[in-house]
Amino acid sequence: MGRLSEVPMTTKTYRWLSAALPLSLLAVGLAGGAAAQERKVRRPVVAGAFYPENPAELAKAVDGYLETARAPQLPDPLLALIAPHAGYMYSGAVAAHGYALLKGMKPERVVVISPSHVDRFGFAAIYDGDAYATPLGEIPVDRSFAEKLGRVAPEVKLSSRGHEGSGARGEHALEVQLPFLQRVLGSFRLVPVVMGDQSYEASRALGVALAIATGESQTLIVASSDLSHYHSYEEAVRLDKALLRAVEGYDYLSLSRNLSRQAWEACGGGPIIAAMIAAERLGATRARLLKYANSGDVTGDHSRVVGYAAVALYKPSGKSPPAAARLSLSPDEQDELLRIARLSVETAVTRRKLVDLPAPASPALTREQGAFVTLKKQGRLRGCIGYSEPLRPLYLTVRDVAAYAALQDRRFPPVEPGELAELEYEVSVLSPFRRVRDVTEIETGLHGLMIKQGPREGLLLPQVAPEQGWNRATLLEQLCLKAGLPAEAWKDAGSDIFRFTALVFPEHPKAPVSVGNGHAGSEKAPPKSPAKR
Repeated sequence: MGRLSEVPMTTKTYRWLSAALPLSLLAVGLAGGAAAQERKVRRPVVAGAFYPENPAELAKAVDGYLETARAPQLPDPLLALIAPHAGYMYSGAVAAHGYALLKGMKPERVVVISPSHVDRFGFAAIYDGDAYATPLGEIPVDRSFAEKLGRVAPEVKLSSRGHEGSGARGEHALEVQLPFLQRVLGSFRLVPVVMGDQSYEASRALGVALAIATGESQTLIVASSDLSHYHSYEEAVRLDKALLRAVEGYDYLSLSRNLSRQAWEACGGGPIIAAMIAAERLGATRARLLKYANSGDVTGDHSRVVGYAAVALYKPSGKSPPAAARLSLSPDEQDELLRIARLSVETAVTRRKLVDLPAPASPALTREQGAFVTLKKQGRLRGCIGYSEPLRPLYLTVRDVAAYAALQDRRFPPVEPGELAELEYEVSVLSPFRRVRDVTEIETGLHGLMIKQGPREGLLLPQVAPEQGWNRATLLEQLCLKAGLPAEAWKDAGSDIFRFTALVFPEHPKAPVSVGNGHAGSEKAPPKSPAKR
């Protein structure tokens, strides 16, 4: 006679087992069967709408996208992907450019992070069930990793919130990624995460927790996000390209700040930032745009489009930190920005308005970039304000912050008309921000710094340290004090320090001046949001 599980369960057999087995053992067996039937599986909710419901049709559609995608050979290990989540007819071809990179990979698990479109809650929810299902089959949840991740940070919890949907609508942003993963990886374990809070603090908490939980294991991270929504084709391309430049520059701080201001758009901005932070702490310092398109490229309707991108985040083979970004403006472009700064100040002081400016011909001046304008009188600081992130085209940034430096620097009274002839101007154009992994990366005189700890932050431009005669340790202490933090706060695990470079040029310089060549400046005011002015 074979094992009990192999005995055909006829009515007669059941009666025999009921009489022969102890009641306690029979109860355990029945309870086990009930438990097996009560497995918690998240069923597909957008099959037949966002992608084909029929398994054969779905497999054919995904395989077709993958076959036509151009997958570059990355020279270094892939740690994370950013992929769109619209209906496959709109974004499937873009998503495939990312997923095609996974051919031949065998990660231990895949963490998919999506935004929540249908539920509101204040944490990142790791699915607390056993599996996610698509028409191609069930994907088991890596319960052990999920539980481990849920113990790292209070902002990350095991929960069904965001996964099970709300009312008649279910969340699509995570689900649409799964058939691509099933077709390219075959079997794998899944860690599904839906973010109810996409603030910088929440994104950082999830990213850091993911890096801690991952350790040395082979974990792939996928961030699910579309980009701008319902603008004209031209405006969508402008907005999306600006955002993608920040991603390619690995500047997730500016990305978060501009998303919170609604200057840029990405419905999964939190997942993107969390993935970038996690991948960075696991060694990634490079981001490569694989494909960009929008719905207008598919439908031909350019009036109201949605943007899509596939991006790879990867770890360079070398151990050296990323090189400082090189900034360059011609002497004529520098002179034009200084002219704009002076004209803006004179107009703001005498007429209390921002000057109207035509767009310059130079592409470098119309590209979004952060900048500060410093005003001095008889060699002493008279005002300084800037946008630290690439919020507006450079020529408009200089126009705005020059006027604000003259009238709204709280450390000084507003500039009076009688002072205009005595003012000296200096413009500092900023590179993207990169998080400091080790303070030995910081070069005084070359790097400006920003510290962020929760809501507190402070910024010092690169020229401050050489003027004040500060070494690296003093610079870090003064940075903390600028943010209203204790002098040693830069050592805290909850603090992020970001470095940047700047191209600095005073009015009528004898030669272009770049920070690192001994240029001296004054301590600057922290950047202010246009919304606060």
